[in-house]
Amino acid sequence: MSEYTTPAQGLDAVEVPEPGAVTIVVPTFNESANIRQLLHRITESVPTRLPCEVLFVDDSTDDTLEVIREAAKDCPFPVAVLHREEPRGGLGGAVVEGLKAATSEWIVVMDGDCQHPPSLVPELVATGERTNASLVVASRYIEGGSRAGLAGGYRVAVSRGATWLAKGLFPRRLRGISDPMSGFFAIRRSAVTADVLKPLGYKILLELAVRSRPRGVAEVPFVFQDRFAGESKSSAREGFRFLRHLAGLRTASPVARMVGFGLIGASGFVPNLVGLWALTALGMHYLPAEILANQLGVAWNFLLIEQLLFRDRRAHRRWWDRLGRFALLANADLVLRIPLIALLVGRFGMGALPATALALVMTFVLRFVGTEALVYLPRRRGSRARRAV
Repeated sequence: MSEYTTPAQGLDAVEVPEPGAVTIVVPTFNESANIRQLLHRITESVPTRLPCEVLFVDDSTDDTLEVIREAAKDCPFPVAVLHREEPRGGLGGAVVEGLKAATSEWIVVMDGDCQHPPSLVPELVATGERTNASLVVASRYIEGGSRAGLAGGYRVAVSRGATWLAKGLFPRRLRGISDPMSGFFAIRRSAVTADVLKPLGYKILLELAVRSRPRGVAEVPFVFQDRFAGESKSSAREGFRFLRHLAGLRTASPVARMVGFGLIGASGFVPNLVGLWALTALGMHYLPAEILANQLGVAWNFLLIEQLLFRDRRAHRRWWDRLGRFALLANADLVLRIPLIALLVGRFGMGALPATALALVMTFVLRFVGTEALVYLPRRRGSRARRAV
């Protein structure tokens, strides 16, 4: 990661500008055509009585970095840029880097395409001070707001659907936030717990609201503007990343992960049964066919669990190690269940049906605990040290 600060400000090359009343964090990816216009609008909109600094966090592959350097020379306020060579976490990851680097009490996050009006920055901060809120969201969905700048009915429908889905999954944590998909908001630096944030894609407000849980939320209406130049970065790929992000947030607690684990396990019966039908139709005996078909269900479950439940824990082991351990646990579950049913029926006199149901519950819990402990928990540092010696 490299950093550039406005030479006119006389700042150290490794620091963000001197603290001001507000730091405006702008994540950018190939927005060179919008930079000068954005800085011009900020200059016109933010009054001198509200000291501000602008911090760009840039993941661009075009000349955006050079344009920021040139445009910053004409600005009456400090401008800095962090350029990330490895854009981890997408736009949301860029915002987290900006939150960590910001020095002001208030941080305003806004897009670099001029769809968020800088004229609203003073009102966002003033509303937070007046209401003693930790988070102030610029909303398109309250009186006075509008999503007019969304291009086409498809994007409007996607935005509205994503909003309903997010609020349906997190009714308590998103209470008081009518527009959790907004990328335009102000937050107190003291309310940011950057270490707990695990961004994926561009919906950073949702991440902040769910994981940091800021105390006190206020909203101000805003009209979503037309993009000044360039094309939207929204895509089907970003849509899938948003769904994975939602799943990761929703399954953050052990109980929620266990429920998700069970639902994914139940869905694994589909490829299992399809494989069994296909293999027996080809003339294979049902016992070896069931063993092979069970591996299809294991593979299905592993892929979904990797993407939806334990995505943020995959770095602890290599994929083949995780797959091998998961497959071993899944097949051990199948082997353990039969003698367990026999024990419940023979020793405790249970009927076959309740014994089977109880065995399924017991082995499910064991498999979930085993998956967390043996597949996705980090290795112990002590054991690494002993091996190194």
